[in-house]
Amino acid sequence: MTNQQSMKFFTTLGALTFALFFTTTILAQTEQDIPFNDLPPTDEFGKCYAKCKAADVYETISQQVLVKEASTSLKKVAAVYASGSESVLIKEGRTDYKVIPATYTSITERVMIQPAQTRVRTIPAKYRTETRSVLVSEARGQWVKKKKDPNCFSDNPEDCYIACYEEVPAKYRNEKYQVLDRAASTTEETIPAKYQTVTKRVIKDPAKVIEVPVDAVYKKISTKSLVSPEAVTEVVIPAVYKTVNERRLVKKGGYSVWTEILCAAKTSNSTVRSVQEALKAKGYNVGAVDGVMGVQTQTALKQFQTDNNLPIGNFNIETLKALGVNF
Repeated sequence: MTNQQSMKFFTTLGALTFALFFTTTILAQTEQDIPFNDLPPTDEFGKCYAKCKAADVYETISQQVLVKEASTSLKKVAAVYASGSESVLIKEGRTDYKVIPATYTSITERVMIQPAQTRVRTIPAKYRTETRSVLVSEARGQWVKKKKDPNCFSDNPEDCYIACYEEVPAKYRNEKYQVLDRAASTTEETIPAKYQTVTKRVIKDPAKVIEVPVDAVYKKISTKSLVSPEAVTEVVIPAVYKTVNERRLVKKGGYSVWTEILCAAKTSNSTVRSVQEALKAKGYNVGAVDGVMGVQTQTALKQFQTDNNLPIGNFNIETLKALGVNF
């Protein structure tokens, strides 16, 4: 066997060993419920691939929640009275006689000065407090990263490559609201009429012989008469609502497909500087062109990838080609 054949043999053997080790690792991780078990599309030496996870996308929606049910209350309208006066006979007319005077006797009489009336008393409505469970966030699943690729942008070593899918249960909160327990009502109270006792003299025996007419005597007293009775009107109290914000999942995140990236050994300061210059030329703010993949450069590169529908979150070959950067 020649040296060239020996080198080819060991190169092939090394590639097979790497593929076997990588496959064994993937299968072992699959048993732990990782989200994928496929291999990169090629086992060519000198090429690197990455899978990165996109975050879940949520939206916040507002909805009206009943706090207090609609009800009615009763409003009392007072009775209306008119004031007046009335002449009451206190001494009847008579005829006097000069020879035989008349004789008199006294009598008493009850005169109504205020009629009977009805007073309405309002009993307010009664409420009870109840509790209900309100959904805050729905149950969802999430990926937990297990390994970081050298060209993933996040400083968190669990942001790229492998994750476990774990369930996050729904969250609820308890809130109180009021429910009508007893409607408003009224009771009536009767107030009796008022009277005044008046004493008057009446003739027992009239005078005789000479008739002398004497006019009757009257007295004016104040009275009150009912114009409109006391009444009750119904007032509608509208229901009370409040606005509650709820967070809902719009788009489920997950891992991307295998994306070819620039291997760590080939990622030099000059390459990063070329990327910074290319981004700056296209109008993206990368900060200082210093050959360092800092936060501003990462942010600008992610925005360029988003604007051009390129794989996001790593230093991938498609992005370098779109920027015209040699690698």
